[in-house]
Amino acid sequence: MTSLFRLPSSLTFRNISYSPSIHPIKASHSHFRISVRSENSAPQLSKISEFSSKTLNFFLSGSLALALSFTGVGIAEAKAGVNKPELLPKEFTPVIDVAGFLSDGQEKRLAEEITDIEKVTGFKLRVLAQNYPDTPGLAIKDFWQVDDRTIVFVADPTFGNILNFNVGATVDLDIPRSFWSRLAGQYGNMFYWKEKGEDASIEAAVMAISTCLREPVGPNNCSEVK
Repeated sequence: MTSLFRLPSSLTFRNISYSPSIHPIKASHSHFRISVRSENSAPQLSKISEFSSKTLNFFLSGSLALALSFTGVGIAEAKAGVNKPELLPKEFTPVIDVAGFLSDGQEKRLAEEITDIEKVTGFKLRVLAQNYPDTPGLAIKDFWQVDDRTIVFVADPTFGNILNFNVGATVDLDIPRSFWSRLAGQYGNMFYWKEKGEDASIEAAVMAISTCLREPVGPNNCSEVK
């Protein structure tokens, strides 16, 4: 089932998660479109996707402080937004790890991979690793210049599934919606990251996104999580 959320802004985003916590606020761009997809392939994956889908709008209203309003399903209460620009690094980086999940070497490798993705595909992947409420929150929007070609990947284990994605409208045109929920189900579930580590989930997700974005657009692109 797909649910749509809208926020007045010029950016249109879709995420694979929804939150029980929403308050509408104004943004600097025209509108967001955020949708939720639950997979029906297997009961366990469906439960994982559903659980993950209950988290990202929390991170958007909490960590990114992007309050959203439900379309057609009522309006729920929002968690307090967080805005801590003091947690941002002094220099630009596509990877911000305020939770300490990644080593310096891992951060460097991921940043290099993300830079190459942007050079080759034009899409911007941005990774925020956090433990809510210890997050720069809203401040990352301007720091990263988030637009409709941006994928914001919030890695936060607070609610079980560590992988949460906020996807720009242009990305949404090229990448199948099922890809994000399958990715969260494969590398973000609690069993995976508790056994292999949060860093392993983050690295695996970035490489899977890199592979997907580099595939030619067509009926079968990103059909597998690699």
